[in-house]
Amino acid sequence: MKNLFLTAFLLLGLHSYSQEHFSGISTSKRVGILNVNLNPAELTNLHKKFEVNIAGISLGVTNNKIGFSDINSDTDFEELIFTGSSPVNARISSEISLPGFAMRWKKWGLAVTGKVNAKFDMIDIDPSIGNAITNNNLILNTTLLNSPNNQRLSGTSYGEIGFSLARTLVDKEKHKFSAGVTLKLLFPGSYANFGLSKLDGEINQVGGNAFLTTNSPASLNIAYSGSLANSFTNFDDYQESLFGGLNGFSGDIGVNYQWKNADGYKLNAGLAIRNMGSMTFKDDNNLSTNYELIIEPTVQNPLGLDLSIFEDVESLSEVEDILTDAGYLSQPEGTKDFKVKLPTVLSTYVDLKLVPKLYVTAFLQQKLNEDSGNDQITAANIFSITPRINLGFFESYIPVTFHEISGTNVGIGFRLGGFYLGTSSMITALINDSKQADAYLGFRWGFL
Repeated sequence: MKNLFLTAFLLLGLHSYSQEHFSGISTSKRVGILNVNLNPAELTNLHKKFEVNIAGISLGVTNNKIGFSDINSDTDFEELIFTGSSPVNARISSEISLPGFAMRWKKWGLAVTGKVNAKFDMIDIDPSIGNAITNNNLILNTTLLNSPNNQRLSGTSYGEIGFSLARTLVDKEKHKFSAGVTLKLLFPGSYANFGLSKLDGEINQVGGNAFLTTNSPASLNIAYSGSLANSFTNFDDYQESLFGGLNGFSGDIGVNYQWKNADGYKLNAGLAIRNMGSMTFKDDNNLSTNYELIIEPTVQNPLGLDLSIFEDVESLSEVEDILTDAGYLSQPEGTKDFKVKLPTVLSTYVDLKLVPKLYVTAFLQQKLNEDSGNDQITAANIFSITPRINLGFFESYIPVTFHEISGTNVGIGFRLGGFYLGTSSMITALINDSKQADAYLGFRWGFL
């Protein structure tokens, strides 16, 4: 288990996502496939009649504990992440935009797109438990635990292919209204989840070790599939099975309004609900099991569960074996194949032209599902304001993002023709104590 935490800390140390990939460029006036990923109705506003997406990648990490000022050559991530009493939340994510094609014809627009996603999450982790496992250290000899929330370690990788269709419904001299939909085929690759909820107990430090006992049964879910069943500690394991077999569907639906003027629009607004759906994981080593966890002193373990035994654990199946052999797990209710819900979100934005060449965009993302579900891929609530200068072939912008986990971040980005490069946190990282690091780049080609 220590290695599971350590994986997150090492990745948190990368100076490299928040939940809003491609922040700033995805609401650009130069409408392309990235805009369509945010709202399929934008297909009718394509900058050119045809667009080919060559590739794009967005990488990043966000957390609520470790800031850039904490990072140096002597940084002990395990100690820093579990400081204070508030639960630990962290997100590590990547999105790869695959080659795709989009076109606009009369009142219609259509697109074929592809993406690969990989994520690792720490959700509401009690810092007392984290300290006991990773540092074998407690401030007090006895620490009381009362954590009703579901504490999750969760990782997943999956691919998707989307088919989008949009149509202009109203097109007047000053006003344009469009609607669009996207159907996505999902290809689940790998998944792992450790979910511990309703934990009521205590940790006692005896000698150099920490021992856990519970006052009442806790709920425990252990699920794994694909390469993450064998190891949860190496990010390469996510890459080994990014694209599995077709085993799921999801959809996006969106609308778009433009208040037009001679050189485009004075206002462009959109609303979309994205990622409505789920995928089923199927593999030879597949398993999802719900247990009751009861840890009481026994003749074999008179002090309870010695948390130090998890120090070298690399997979959730090892955790499962340790708890089962010690007799701490009840008769399980398990399933071979299991469904995982996508992170359904509502996204809305308004892009307003202030003066020629100068625009400002307001963007809101609101998750529609709770992150605590063991069968749920996470999302984040985000609000951003992005001023931008658009000179046609060249565009520059500064996204100011308010993220529910990492707080306020300021980034910068630019577009030169079809090439784009940006980040939503670099300025904050340079001048402030940012708890987020991310970057993205890509290239697409529009013609006619």
